[in-house]
Amino acid sequence: MQYRAFLIAVTAAALALGGLTPFALRATARAEAGRTQLAQLAPPQEKRVPAPGEVKLSYAPLVRKVAPAVVNVYAAKLVQNRNPLFDDPFFRQFFGRDFGGGEQVQRSLGSGVIVDPSGLVVTNMHVIENADEVKVALNDKREFEAEIILKDPRSDLAVLRLKNARERFPSLELANSDALQVGDVVMAIGDPFGVGQTVTHGIVSALARSDIGTNNYQFYIQTDAAINPGNSGGALIDLDGKLVGINSAIYSRSGGWQGIGFAIPANMVKVVLASAQSGGKAVRRPWLGARLQVITPDIADSLGLRRPAGALVSTVQNGSPAAKAGLQAGDVIVQVDSQAVDDPNAFDYRFATQPLGGSTKVTFFRGGKEYTANVSLETAPEAPADEITIQSRSPFGGARFANLSPALADQLQLEAIDKGVVVLEVEDGSYASQFLRHGDIVLEVNGQRVQNTRELDRLSRAGSRLWRLSIQRGGQRLNLMVSG
Repeated sequence: MQYRAFLIAVTAAALALGGLTPFALRATARAEAGRTQLAQLAPPQEKRVPAPGEVKLSYAPLVRKVAPAVVNVYAAKLVQNRNPLFDDPFFRQFFGRDFGGGEQVQRSLGSGVIVDPSGLVVTNMHVIENADEVKVALNDKREFEAEIILKDPRSDLAVLRLKNARERFPSLELANSDALQVGDVVMAIGDPFGVGQTVTHGIVSALARSDIGTNNYQFYIQTDAAINPGNSGGALIDLDGKLVGINSAIYSRSGGWQGIGFAIPANMVKVVLASAQSGGKAVRRPWLGARLQVITPDIADSLGLRRPAGALVSTVQNGSPAAKAGLQAGDVIVQVDSQAVDDPNAFDYRFATQPLGGSTKVTFFRGGKEYTANVSLETAPEAPADEITIQSRSPFGGARFANLSPALADQLQLEAIDKGVVVLEVEDGSYASQFLRHGDIVLEVNGQRVQNTRELDRLSRAGSRLWRLSIQRGGQRLNLMVSG
């Protein structure tokens, strides 16, 4: 304190004289040195320890809030163990019709999310596909049987309803997944490897990822939050505790997590959930009525585009919303409802998540100029399906067919034709499985044009030693010769 008083006195005197004199400067320096020596001799002062609440950073409150809405999904399927040799009449006469049979239960495990307090659960379709029995285990260890009320192969999503549920369940609110940004913190909750509910966290690594291959809408959220087998159908949530995506797939060379996981955006979940809540058996989406293709650098150069981005209109179906809006082959769509479109996958997602009714603004380039068009948001027209399953001894035996309509063509992502018959399902091990695939369009049989299922059924019963088939697969026409 004496040094401090001396320092103040010298400084005051210097100021009174109009500045610091050399004597004052030397005195000030000596005072500071003495103060430093005293500080070194004084006992160290204890530092204040912050309270735990001031430094603790934890996701625990958020996890406690959302974890009860994330469930385990168990699916069981009864399958027949059949040897194809015993479908041959020669073997049956020696061993009998039932020889070589037997049943086996196949089980799969995944996760799900309660999205409505009444007990509606969203999961991946591949978790419960072809299941004969589905059970849901809650976070509190209770189990409920569940019924499948809607399956949507195009998005790889399914909606379940808990049976005999007489209570209000904890549920997650769906976020606007279009508001996500790369770098946002997210958490993944599910049941990896069946070890029990697990929480991992990371960030949004990328948006609008495509070429993942699990559904028709190649538009995924990529995250580095650890996702492993069993997480499928689980929740990807933001820091507000809202559902931003359904965990669906991982990229892995070993089968385990390698830092790349993918989730279906919540805005697609909203579309599927709305159809389920309205009692629909299929998801109703807007129909464009045009085929789109990727813009390569060569196409971009020929069209005078600055970069290879957008969706190129290749064909427009007469009477479709695209045709009514004035879209033409050669147009390049770059925006839907002011959202950028970099490729056909982005357009499909942006257009499919628009609400039905009214219209949406589509921005496109034609001849180097930018235009906008209002495309009506309506579903594709249905036609009588007239589904049939053919069992005759023919190349169609064991397959299920339906008349092709704009709605069915849109659902199966097929090129719409005026009339035709499409393959809906092919039984494993059947004669048809050697030649036909799901989504094939049967065009001709033995030189006769096939326009509906009745004609196909009649032609399949005619019998022939050699069948000449013309089918359309993946936009290509295939001609096959099949022995009778």
